[in-house]
Amino acid sequence: MIEAVNLSKQFERTVKHGRKSRKEEFLAVDRVSLKAEPGEIVGILGPNGAGKTTLLRMLGMLMTPTSGEVRLTDKEGNLIDEVTRKKELIGYLSGNTKLYPRFSIREYLLFLGDIYGYSKDDALARAEEIIRVLAMEKFADNRIEKLSTGQVQRASIARCLMADPQLYILDEPTLGLDILSADAIIRFMEEQKEKGKTVLYSTHYLEEAQILCNRIYMIFQGRIVAEGTPFDIMKKTGTESLRQAFHSIFEGFSYQEEGQGAQS
Repeated sequence: MIEAVNLSKQFERTVKHGRKSRKEEFLAVDRVSLKAEPGEIVGILGPNGAGKTTLLRMLGMLMTPTSGEVRLTDKEGNLIDEVTRKKELIGYLSGNTKLYPRFSIREYLLFLGDIYGYSKDDALARAEEIIRVLAMEKFADNRIEKLSTGQVQRASIARCLMADPQLYILDEPTLGLDILSADAIIRFMEEQKEKGKTVLYSTHYLEEAQILCNRIYMIFQGRIVAEGTPFDIMKKTGTESLRQAFHSIFEGFSYQEEGQGAQS
């Protein structure tokens, strides 16, 4: 299980006033608490600039929070304190994930197997299993630099799988992909859930989230503004789809922000 407790991240930005500018601090993530259990797919939804990626990067141990903490437990429920051990249990994927371009996918997976301490036979078996799971047989021996966007994304997920993590943190894993590549990644998430792994991911594809997610957190200006199962959120907003619920929630907050600005 992974849990965030009052997690915040503060940055500095430059604000212009006419010809002058000044520095000011702002909270990209503001006292967020959430949890994701084994065997769950948990969605992080929100408009652009809401703080989703910053939140996921803190959960993935790639960014240090300004305040709050991230708690991670192992399969036996024991709290893990060591950061290195936490990182070993997390597979993190984003659009900025870099792979070695001159390797083929198969070569890259075997290279990772050596880093992770697999025997040669175990690395081969693990690589073949991953290639099959992600339906990469037809291009597994092509150089990564020659692959399509969707194929590279599957290769990035294969990298995560090779380490066999307990938790997957995926930042918009199906963004811009063709249907076949997106479906392969969706099947992957469903299979990891069935294996008792935890999947925490962000997406702008609301129909996808409605079908996949056990629970959802909606975030706006760094704060959680709605949470629950897709059905719970639709029921609370009186809507018939998660897309309609999303519009109901965030258009309401945008209206409040405009109203507050007008009053001030």
